[in-house]
Amino acid sequence: MGTDFVQFSLTPILIGTFAAIACALPGNFLILRRQALIGDAISHVVLPGIVVAFLVTGAVAAIPMLIGAAGAAIVAVILIETVKRLGRIEPGAAMGVVFTTLFAAGVLLLEQTDTSSVHLDVEHALMGNLESLIWFRATGWDSLLDPAALATLPPELGRMAAVCALIVGLMLVFWRWLKIATFDEGFAQALGIPAAGLGFGLVITAAVAAVAAFDAVGSIIVIAMFICPPAAARLMTNRLAAQVWWSVAFATVSAVLGYVLAGYGPLWFGGQNALSAAGMIAAVSGVILGLAVLFGPHRARVGAGRADASG
Repeated sequence: MGTDFVQFSLTPILIGTFAAIACALPGNFLILRRQALIGDAISHVVLPGIVVAFLVTGAVAAIPMLIGAAGAAIVAVILIETVKRLGRIEPGAAMGVVFTTLFAAGVLLLEQTDTSSVHLDVEHALMGNLESLIWFRATGWDSLLDPAALATLPPELGRMAAVCALIVGLMLVFWRWLKIATFDEGFAQALGIPAAGLGFGLVITAAVAAVAAFDAVGSIIVIAMFICPPAAARLMTNRLAAQVWWSVAFATVSAVLGYVLAGYGPLWFGGQNALSAAGMIAAVSGVILGLAVLFGPHRARVGAGRADASG
């Protein structure tokens, strides 16, 4: 039993957990800034950039993907400004048009190019390939101490762990600035804090998390994790530090419970086939948010104000 778990389930659960936490952490500040849909926008924009990067380089590698995603983001900004000025429509409508168009373009590129052999097709773009990230060389828990076995871990695990650690480190370094700029941008500027640059950096951090998670977990989890755990956490407390901890807990529970339910849930109810792990993780995060909406101690106060910066 232990051997099967380590070989088939341990690494997907860890990768899903790291991806969920990496997206949830910046999601807390995006929600408090009333920019929650930026996470959704990023997940739409990065798709065509990642596909073009693969077509140019012929490899699924982190650096080309990040460059491609950044290029797509720049194109999106230019297109939004163009549509807004030429069409004289409000920014939200311009963003909606551009983001959905770019996402559709990415899907068309996936369908018209031979990328399925490297797990970069429409299905994997939406749902990821979490179930296939198996540790083939693992023979049990003792493999965690075996350098030869550790060398064969799926590369996605190291990438997601590194990105998650980077985001945690950035949050710790800029914690005070983030708190002040999030709750009172004018006061932050008066203190000499580069509020605009901090906001831009937050979006870049979210983009890095989205790109790193994209290959393993797909866009469904990325969208859900940017919004659901932080939103549920906001309903549990009015202190920022506590909200961040709650969001990490909700992200972790969503990843672990979602993967377990996807793999074993159908068998418990007499089914024959497993479900999509990414879809189930996103569904569990939605259920957690729903429960927080119904029973969260601060559900009636969300519309009245933001979290307490003193946390």
